[in-house]
Amino acid sequence: MLIAQISDTHIAGPDLKTYGIAPMAENLARCVAHINALTVMPELVLHSGDVTNDFRSDEAQRAADILAGLNCPFYLVPGNHDDRDVLWDVFGGTACPTRADGFFNYVIEGAVRIIALDSLDAGQSGGMICNTRAAWLRTVLAQGGRQPTVIFLHHPPMECGVPESDLDGFKGADVLGEIVVGYPNIERILCGHIHLLTHARWRGTVVTTAPSMGMQLNLDLSQSSPSKFLLSDPAYLLHHWIPAGRLITHCIEVNDAKGPFDFVDHESNPI
Repeated sequence: MLIAQISDTHIAGPDLKTYGIAPMAENLARCVAHINALTVMPELVLHSGDVTNDFRSDEAQRAADILAGLNCPFYLVPGNHDDRDVLWDVFGGTACPTRADGFFNYVIEGAVRIIALDSLDAGQSGGMICNTRAAWLRTVLAQGGRQPTVIFLHHPPMECGVPESDLDGFKGADVLGEIVVGYPNIERILCGHIHLLTHARWRGTVVTTAPSMGMQLNLDLSQSSPSKFLLSDPAYLLHHWIPAGRLITHCIEVNDAKGPFDFVDHESNPI
C-alpha cells in the first residue's frame, strides 16, 4: 500500500500568492502533477491540514479545483488556518467523509487502517483533543483489533523544538498519549503544522511531520526570534507499507533535479 501525504498548502484567493510572495497554488499543482506521474500510483493522498490560509471559501475552492486533478482519492483534516464550515461546504462527503459531533473524524479501511483525527481548536494556533474526540478514538481503535494503523491529524502532539509546536501547544496531548500507548499496532502518527520534515519516537510509536508546499520554516532552535519562512520547492511524503509489515517513509522534493543516472563513471562511460 502506498500513501502520499501533503500538508500546509496555505492556498490564497484566486490569482493571489500567499502573503504576497509564496506561489502556493502553483506549488500544489506541481505536486499533483508529480504524484500523477509516479510509476506506482498511491492508493490515496492525505492532506494533513491548513488547506487554506485565511479560512475563506474562495481559497478552499481554489484548492479543491487543483486537488481534483489527482488520479486517486484524497482526504483531509482541518488545520488552524482552516474553518470547518468552509471545508465542509467545499469538501464534505468526499474528502471529508463525515462530520460526526461536528468533528472531521473518520476511518479509511485498507491494508493499513487510516484514522483521521480532527485536532483543530477553533480560534487557536495549537491543537486539541477534547473528551469527545478522545472517546471516539478509543472506540475506533478498539474496533480495529491488531490491524496496522496510521493516525493523521494536523498538529504534532509533542514538542518539536520550534515555536509552532512548543509555544502553540496541544491541549489533551497526555490523554492522546495514554490512548496511543495502549495500541502497539499504531505504526505512525502523521502530522503537519510545523512546515518541516521531522521524525520522533512518542508513546510507543513514531510521529512524522510533513514538509511544506514551499513555505519552509526557518529553523531556529533557540526560538529567540519570531517564526519566519523560506521560499522553497514543494515537497510531500510517500508512506510505503511493504509485505514485510513495515511502513517506510520517503520525502519527495518536487524540483528540477537532473537524472536519473546509472551508477557508472560517466567520463569513461558517457551517456
